[in-house]
Amino acid sequence: MDRMSRRHPAPRAAAAPRLLPSSPCPCGLPAAYGDCCGRLHRGQTAATTAESLMRSRYSAFAAQDEAYLLRTWHPDTRPAEVDFDPALRWTGLEVVSTTEGGAFHAEGTVAFRAHWTEGREQGVLTEHSRFVRHEGAWVYLDALSLG
Repeated sequence: MDRMSRRHPAPRAAAAPRLLPSSPCPCGLPAAYGDCCGRLHRGQTAATTAESLMRSRYSAFAAQDEAYLLRTWHPDTRPAEVDFDPALRWTGLEVVSTTEGGAFHAEGTVAFRAHWTEGREQGVLTEHSRFVRHEGAWVYLDALSLG
Protein backbone atom coordinates (compact mmCIF):
# COMPACT_ATOMS: atom_id res chain seq x y z
CA MET A 1 0.00 0.00 0.00
CA ASP A 2 2.90 2.31 -0.53
CA ARG A 3 0.94 3.97 -3.34
CA MET A 4 -1.64 5.14 -0.83
CA SER A 5 0.62 8.09 -0.08
CA ARG A 6 0.84 8.68 -3.80
CA ARG A 7 0.70 12.46 -3.82
CA HIS A 8 3.08 15.22 -2.85
CA PRO A 9 4.77 15.23 0.55
CA ALA A 10 2.56 16.78 3.19
CA PRO A 11 3.78 19.35 5.66
CA ARG A 12 4.29 17.71 9.03
CA ALA A 13 1.89 20.21 10.62
CA ALA A 14 -1.08 18.88 8.63
CA ALA A 15 -3.81 17.60 10.89
CA ALA A 16 -4.78 13.96 10.49
CA PRO A 17 -8.45 13.10 10.15
CA ARG A 18 -9.83 12.46 13.61
CA LEU A 19 -11.10 8.97 14.32
CA LEU A 20 -12.89 8.54 17.62
CA PRO A 21 -13.19 5.08 19.19
CA SER A 22 -16.93 5.27 18.43
CA SER A 23 -16.42 6.27 14.77
CA PRO A 24 -17.25 3.68 12.11
CA CYS A 25 -14.08 1.81 11.24
CA PRO A 26 -12.66 2.97 7.88
CA CYS A 27 -11.82 -0.65 6.95
CA GLY A 28 -15.47 -1.32 6.13
CA LEU A 29 -16.20 -3.97 8.74
CA PRO A 30 -19.34 -3.37 10.83
CA ALA A 31 -17.57 -2.29 14.01
CA ALA A 32 -16.49 0.89 15.73
CA TYR A 33 -12.92 1.99 15.06
CA GLY A 34 -11.94 1.50 18.73
CA ASP A 35 -13.09 -2.13 18.67
CA CYS A 36 -11.74 -2.89 15.19
CA CYS A 37 -8.58 -1.45 13.65
CA GLY A 38 -8.00 0.92 16.56
CA ARG A 39 -6.99 -2.07 18.72
CA LEU A 40 -4.27 -2.95 16.21
CA HIS A 41 -3.13 0.66 15.87
CA ARG A 42 -2.78 0.95 19.65
CA GLY A 43 -0.80 -2.31 19.79
CA GLN A 44 -3.43 -4.12 21.90
CA THR A 45 -3.59 -6.98 19.41
CA ALA A 46 -1.88 -8.08 16.20
CA ALA A 47 -3.38 -8.89 12.81
CA THR A 48 -4.16 -12.60 12.59
CA THR A 49 -4.50 -12.70 8.79
CA ALA A 50 -3.07 -10.86 5.81
CA GLU A 51 -6.53 -9.42 5.14
CA SER A 52 -6.90 -8.07 8.67
CA LEU A 53 -3.48 -6.44 8.35
CA MET A 54 -4.43 -4.91 5.00
CA ARG A 55 -7.69 -3.56 6.46
CA SER A 56 -5.85 -2.09 9.45
CA ARG A 57 -3.26 -0.49 7.17
CA TYR A 58 -6.02 1.07 5.06
CA SER A 59 -7.50 2.49 8.27
CA ALA A 60 -4.04 3.75 9.24
CA PHE A 61 -3.79 5.58 5.91
CA ALA A 62 -7.24 7.07 6.56
CA ALA A 63 -6.11 8.17 10.04
CA GLN A 64 -2.62 9.16 8.84
CA ASP A 65 -1.05 6.88 11.45
CA GLU A 66 2.51 6.82 10.17
CA ALA A 67 3.90 4.89 13.15
CA TYR A 68 1.56 1.94 12.58
CA LEU A 69 2.19 1.89 8.84
CA LEU A 70 5.97 1.81 9.31
CA ARG A 71 5.72 -0.80 12.08
CA THR A 72 3.72 -3.12 9.79
CA TRP A 73 5.93 -2.65 6.70
CA HIS A 74 8.58 -5.26 5.91
CA PRO A 75 12.04 -3.86 6.73
CA ASP A 76 13.34 -4.71 3.23
CA THR A 77 10.74 -2.48 1.53
CA ARG A 78 9.87 0.03 4.30
CA PRO A 79 10.37 3.70 3.41
CA ALA A 80 11.96 6.12 5.85
CA GLU A 81 8.64 7.96 6.21
CA VAL A 82 5.12 8.06 4.83
CA ASP A 83 4.24 11.21 2.92
CA PHE A 84 0.54 11.92 3.37
CA ASP A 85 -1.37 14.32 1.15
CA PRO A 86 -3.38 16.42 3.63
CA ALA A 87 -6.13 17.02 1.03
CA LEU A 88 -6.61 13.32 0.24
CA ARG A 89 -9.36 11.46 2.11
CA TRP A 90 -9.82 7.68 1.96
CA THR A 91 -13.56 7.05 1.71
CA GLY A 92 -14.11 3.32 1.28
CA LEU A 93 -12.49 -0.07 0.94
CA GLU A 94 -13.51 -3.10 -1.10
CA VAL A 95 -11.61 -6.36 -0.66
CA VAL A 96 -11.76 -8.08 -4.05
CA SER A 97 -9.94 -11.33 -3.29
CA THR A 98 -7.44 -12.99 -0.98
CA THR A 99 -5.05 -15.90 -1.37
CA GLU A 100 -3.61 -17.73 1.62
CA GLY A 101 -2.69 -15.30 4.40
CA GLY A 102 -4.27 -17.31 7.22
CA ALA A 103 -3.10 -18.69 10.53
CA PHE A 104 -1.05 -21.49 8.96
CA HIS A 105 0.43 -19.53 6.04
CA ALA A 106 3.72 -17.66 5.71
CA GLU A 107 2.49 -15.37 2.94
CA GLY A 108 -0.70 -14.13 1.37
CA THR A 109 -2.12 -11.61 -1.03
CA VAL A 110 -5.06 -9.24 -0.89
CA ALA A 111 -6.52 -7.51 -3.94
CA PHE A 112 -8.55 -4.43 -3.10
CA ARG A 113 -10.02 -1.14 -4.28
CA ALA A 114 -9.46 1.91 -2.07
CA HIS A 115 -11.73 4.86 -2.85
CA TRP A 116 -10.55 8.42 -2.28
CA THR A 117 -11.54 12.03 -2.70
CA GLU A 118 -9.40 15.11 -3.05
CA GLY A 119 -11.51 18.21 -3.17
CA ARG A 120 -14.16 17.48 -5.80
CA GLU A 121 -12.08 14.80 -7.52
CA GLN A 122 -12.85 11.15 -6.78
CA GLY A 123 -10.81 8.10 -7.62
CA VAL A 124 -10.03 4.49 -6.91
CA LEU A 125 -6.68 2.93 -6.17
CA THR A 126 -6.62 -0.73 -7.22
CA GLU A 127 -3.84 -2.86 -5.78
CA HIS A 128 -2.86 -6.47 -5.26
CA SER A 129 -0.74 -6.42 -2.11
CA ARG A 130 1.64 -9.10 -0.89
CA PHE A 131 2.02 -9.85 2.82
CA VAL A 132 4.49 -12.12 4.59
CA ARG A 133 5.27 -13.10 8.14
CA HIS A 134 8.30 -11.38 9.61
CA GLU A 135 9.40 -12.44 13.10
CA GLY A 136 6.00 -14.11 13.48
CA ALA A 137 3.87 -11.08 12.58
CA TRP A 138 2.10 -10.23 9.34
CA VAL A 139 3.73 -7.32 7.46
CA TYR A 140 3.15 -5.62 4.14
CA LEU A 141 5.86 -6.53 1.61
CA ASP A 142 4.92 -4.93 -1.70
CA ALA A 143 2.35 -4.59 -4.45
CA LEU A 144 2.18 -7.15 -7.21
CA SER A 145 1.91 -6.01 -10.81
CA LEU A 146 -1.68 -5.79 -12.02
CA GLY A 147 -0.64 -6.28 -15.64
